[in-house]
Amino acid sequence: MADNSKTEDTASESLEAAKNASNKKEKLADQVMQNPQVLAALQERLDNTPVTPSSYIETFPKAVIRRIDALKKLQVKCAHIEAKFYEEVHDLERKYAALYQPLFDKRREFINGEAEPTDAEAEWHSENEDEEKLAGELKNAVVIDEKAEETNVKGIPDFWFTIFRNVDMLSELVQEYDEPILKHLQDIKVKFSEPGQPMSFSLEFHFGPNDYFSNSVLTKTYKMKSEPDKTDPFSFEGPEIVDCEGCTIDWKKGKNVTVKTIKKKQKHKGRGTVRTITKQVPNDSFFNFFSPIKVSGDGESLDEDSEFTLAADFEIGHFFRERIVPRAVLYFTGEAIEDDDNFEEDEEGEEEVRCTLFFVDY
Repeated sequence: MADNSKTEDTASESLEAAKNASNKKEKLADQVMQNPQVLAALQERLDNTPVTPSSYIETFPKAVIRRIDALKKLQVKCAHIEAKFYEEVHDLERKYAALYQPLFDKRREFINGEAEPTDAEAEWHSENEDEEKLAGELKNAVVIDEKAEETNVKGIPDFWFTIFRNVDMLSELVQEYDEPILKHLQDIKVKFSEPGQPMSFSLEFHFGPNDYFSNSVLTKTYKMKSEPDKTDPFSFEGPEIVDCEGCTIDWKKGKNVTVKTIKKKQKHKGRGTVRTITKQVPNDSFFNFFSPIKVSGDGESLDEDSEFTLAADFEIGHFFRERIVPRAVLYFTGEAIEDDDNFEEDEEGEEEVRCTLFFVDY
């Protein structure tokens, strides 16, 4: 009996001790939670805890998640329909390119002095017509024999070269030694892939006879893809340029501006004699545009610099196609550049909308 009583007392004491410890913890917790600094720290941690849509969806019942999966499958089908839409848009571009071409041919004739516009073709009412009329009257008042000089001017001198100088994206590529060559540029054309062929477009740079290369046309072809990626179909936002091919420039002897010759001294390890050798190394030039980086077909990724260079190349090709060729005269006069600048300024406060519309190039 004595042993049983002793055991009960020990158990009672243990229970009382545990109860006291629990009370102390509760009091300590209350004190901690009443501390403003502790509460602020806890709140900050809660605020910084990421709540992603996927984590939210994971809380749904399986039946709801099943329906969401069905919606995703419908979305993939929508992406394939959208890809088909862009293929038909490409066909429309080809159709209307044929309608534009007679106008571009006439533009080429006027630029290169192959034809003169009629009075009706040259009639243009400028916004500054009154100022131009006054300037014309003042000019006529000055006795200068300009007729002989005017007869020597053929077409519109340095038309395409001026566009290269006016457009920052292009002028950054042009070196001083490129300029005499670009003054021989007579026309730039855009050609679309034929029906049934993989989607692509080509830029044709037509040159007059010159002392630098024998080619009359330099070409650059951009290959495009308009289909959802099998591994990531939801990333599809329209056609994208995936590769490009240039052409071989047949440089005349000593005229290749894409390379430069350097002299290098070499010392013989044994005899100590020194010799001078010459070697050719790559040189910055716009004409490197026709020797682009090749996208690897074996899935091997490019380094960061190569990816940046290729992305810039794609952007330039797209700019020629969408802007320069269709609106050449406005880039020559600078009016299109002013419009582009104003457009960029207006868009600064519309970043979200601009991102939404970025891929809607058609």
